Amino acid sequence: MPSVLDDAALPSRSKLASIDKSQIDAKLPRLTPRKKAPPRQNHLPVPETPAFPPPPDLSSLCPHEPTRRILSPHDHELFRASPTYELILSFVFSLSEAAASKKISSIAVEEAPDRIRQILSTLSSIEDTIQQCPPADQGGSRFGNPAFRDFLDAISAQSSPWHSALGLTHQSAITEASTYLHNSFGNRTRIDYGSGHELNFIIWLLCLNRLSLLPPSTFPALALLVFPRYITLMRRIQSTYYLEPAGSHGVWGLDDYHFLPFLVGASQLLHHPYIRPLSIHNELVLEEEGDEYLYLGMVRETMASKSVKGLKWTQPMLDDISGAKNWGKVEQGMRRMFVKDVLGKLPVMQHFLFGGLVPAAEGMSREREAGVKPEAEESEGGEMAVEEGGGVRHVHSYDAWGDCCGIKIPSTVAANQEASKKGEEEGLRRIPFD
Repeated sequence: MPSVLDDAALPSRSKLASIDKSQIDAKLPRLTPRKKAPPRQNHLPVPETPAFPPPPDLSSLCPHEPTRRILSPHDHELFRASPTYELILSFVFSLSEAAASKKISSIAVEEAPDRIRQILSTLSSIEDTIQQCPPADQGGSRFGNPAFRDFLDAISAQSSPWHSALGLTHQSAITEASTYLHNSFGNRTRIDYGSGHELNFIIWLLCLNRLSLLPPSTFPALALLVFPRYITLMRRIQSTYYLEPAGSHGVWGLDDYHFLPFLVGASQLLHHPYIRPLSIHNELVLEEEGDEYLYLGMVRETMASKSVKGLKWTQPMLDDISGAKNWGKVEQGMRRMFVKDVLGKLPVMQHFLFGGLVPAAEGMSREREAGVKPEAEESEGGEMAVEEGGGVRHVHSYDAWGDCCGIKIPSTVAANQEASKKGEEEGLRRIPFD
């Protein structure tokens, strides 16, 4: 076969010998070793735990039914500069610190204070209510089951005796605390659940603290007994009534519904002798330790609800976090995320309720004056702006798709259960938008 190159075009040996080697070296790019990229720095400071204030004088409290007060970006800024913001931050971080380096089993239910056992009994009664309100047949639909509304109504009917058993004596205090408890399980109209509803449960516990019923000595039991029991209850409610994630992309890649278990769970794993952040990819570790550590239990449940194996594809943020050097870095990141993506997100905090125990800041909008429906009647989860002269209008947020209008997305739990009813095998499949 003839050569592709013409021999006449090639330089002769004598010509090559006459070429100065230094000229060739000057034309060639210099080879330099590639420098290692410096580690990425998070310039956001790690939020500190504010001093937790003692409960106020009970005679100065004026409990009342909570309502929404964050109806605009201005309201949100007023909230973030208020004592209530510091109170919530202090309570959440104090609960997380109370669980530091401790297993769930480190506190026995039998040794817990009486009021802790009463709260656990209340959560068990709420779980029993699920049996009284079975899900309706939806013909295979993956969206929220309307029987969830019957479940919430049944809880509301039993709320007063539950709170009386906890030591609440005044009806106004029962009304305020009950509102937070009812909103801890999801939205009645939209049949969805997200980190804002999870926060309502924490605020319910905070109300009991403000009423001097849960002193700081009970915080370890709240973090390691009460909160895990609530998460277990919510997993059953979500799978029974197909609650839709409140947002179209889960909670920033951590979980479709929850955030706080990752904060408390990272605190639990601080200084663990052998479990590292990378251990979340080890199914044996998740199986053996998932019942003792909230973080591992959440990863286990999240992986079980997905039809595709591998956190890299289903929960990319969890996959990225697993590369952290230690659990201290993870815990610090969770603190930043709580401040920035929960308390700092208007679409989340716009549904937050303020009462007398958890008061709003002076100058924040009021639902009645702004012409806004109560939270329980709001059909759209998007952002609103208060107009001059009264009234509100819906505005669109462009910082993250789905944070604005609450686009309806069926839960992966619902997809899995409906597929199992049809006898479908596990594997890659799409979630139908039915």
